[in-house]
Amino acid sequence: MDIKKKFGLKIKELRKERGLSQEKLAHLAEIDRTYLPSIEKGERNVSIEIVERLANALNVKIKDLFDE
Repeated sequence: MDIKKKFGLKIKELRKERGLSQEKLAHLAEIDRTYLPSIEKGERNVSIEIVERLANALNVKIKDLFDE
């Protein structure tokens, strides 16, 4: 599986575990709410800054976003 797809699925998994909507997570991560769905689908090649924002918003370490 493509790394973008794996990353997106991990974001979605963690978001759902925390009971967050896509809109709420996008707000917490300070990214556009229309950007998150394409990340979760593995359609975006996100920057390291976005990875850090998502990790902070989900209250996990960056490495946790890449654990299988």
